[in-house]
Amino acid sequence: TTAAEAPETTAAATETSAAASGAAMTLTMNINPDAVWDDGSPITFADFKCTTDAILNTPGSLSTVGYDKITSIEAGESDKQVVVEFSEVYAPYKNLFGNLLKADVMPDCNDVSAELADNIPFSAMPYKIDSWSLDQLVLVKNDAYYGDDAGIVDKIVMVPKADSDTEIASLVAGESDFIFPQAYAGITDALDDPNISSTPGYGTNYEGLYFQQDVNCTPDETRSCAFKDADFRQAFAKSIDRNLILANIYDPIFPGGPLLNCGLWVPTIGPWCDQTIFGADDGTDGFFDAAGAETILTDAGWEKDGNGMWAKDGVAPEIHWIINSGNTRRESTQALMIPELQAAGFNIIADNCDAACYFQQRLPALKYDMAMYINTASPDPTVTGIMACSSVPSPENGNQGQNSAGWCNEEASAMMLESDQTVDDTARADLIHGIAAFLAEDAVMLPLYQFPNIAAWRTDQVGGPVDKDAANYQAFQNINEWEDTNGDGQIVIGAEQWPECLNPITECANSSWYVWTTAFKVLPAVWATTAEGTYEATQLVTGEPDVALG
Repeated sequence: TTAAEAPETTAAATETSAAASGAAMTLTMNINPDAVWDDGSPITFADFKCTTDAILNTPGSLSTVGYDKITSIEAGESDKQVVVEFSEVYAPYKNLFGNLLKADVMPDCNDVSAELADNIPFSAMPYKIDSWSLDQLVLVKNDAYYGDDAGIVDKIVMVPKADSDTEIASLVAGESDFIFPQAYAGITDALDDPNISSTPGYGTNYEGLYFQQDVNCTPDETRSCAFKDADFRQAFAKSIDRNLILANIYDPIFPGGPLLNCGLWVPTIGPWCDQTIFGADDGTDGFFDAAGAETILTDAGWEKDGNGMWAKDGVAPEIHWIINSGNTRRESTQALMIPELQAAGFNIIADNCDAACYFQQRLPALKYDMAMYINTASPDPTVTGIMACSSVPSPENGNQGQNSAGWCNEEASAMMLESDQTVDDTARADLIHGIAAFLAEDAVMLPLYQFPNIAAWRTDQVGGPVDKDAANYQAFQNINEWEDTNGDGQIVIGAEQWPECLNPITECANSSWYVWTTAFKVLPAVWATTAEGTYEATQLVTGEPDVALG
């Protein structure tokens, strides 16, 4: 996941001369003199350099986007200053230099693939890991933390819950103090308790359907690779009635909420969302066209077989639709749409697995045909890391990248790269809208809904600004401000999904719940995101870093 107020992404850039080396952009970061790791050792240039080397060189690194523009990273006036030179202007630079690694703990910063599987033994945040297992994560206060926002509660315990019902039941029973569930029909009634408060957070989360189309796809027990055929993929996408999904899946949860029609962006942050791309004039589904889908298929040589399924050369591909099992909303979507698509002539089946399997194994390996998931995007609109040709995992690039759709459109990729180099917001928005048009033209995905997470908590057990980060990309990041109001000395968070490994560089980091529960909570970053979709410099640095353009 990308891992989109983007105007602030470029606000710090100044039209000054870059370094004499001829760099297109130079970023200078001054590390807080008081910034230390939990063992008291200083955070220095070496930690920035180690993290950059690990991202660029580790086999299986999840994404190198942005870091691959760095031509030099050096210490400046001291080892508390970091000077980074870029080969080209990189507008989303505030997405870089997060989840920093501690250099002196890494045996080899150029390959950390074997490290940090079941522990991150260092922290420079208000909390550090006391223990982690497949059953729970225990965070304790970092007594060496240098900031003025130290944790209040001594211990934070995060516990995985098998499904949404179990998660909510744990809150109602008082076993959990806080949960962050994805909403589903009936969640309001389930949370109806005098001691429970809840707040929806509309941030940068968007749910959609994705069609895996990697040209190197080879059919196996997890995928038919049917969507390599552009005509079949376009017809299939045009056979999905998103208004039906809105009416039956989302409207019972969020009555009157609109369909998302811009694809990969949200309408509440920045100028990036163009709702006309997939939408009709009235804001409803403008992409669904069952008759047009039939025409596309018949013109391309497809015909229905004896079972009423679209086939070519006598073969009706079996389309594998994957979701994370236990997700009530997505299972309901499958139950609604699989019969509809079968009636339209598509041989489609549910092929699901648990969250760790889904997000950390099958999606990164492109082991599916169709997927439904939420992208938790940063407030910057860049999608190079999840949609560019260079981000399709393959043997040629060491299986790096988060382009789980396997989509490669060279013209669209060039537009993504151009948008990453564009600091003018109006010009950048035009490029983003052009990329969205390619998404529709190539039937890469179908946007469904700008999806809120629900911050829900027991007011008799936890207090403070518990809902402050409900809409934040980093999610309940302000746990350091929460208060233990029932006197048990801890805050217990029920987690909807659970990672199986903790490495922040590899596919382990492909899960939103991994970064929410672990990486964001213990690994320092130069910038933090806010619930308003902006970026702010953290206490890791002395202030907003300086950006000079060549």
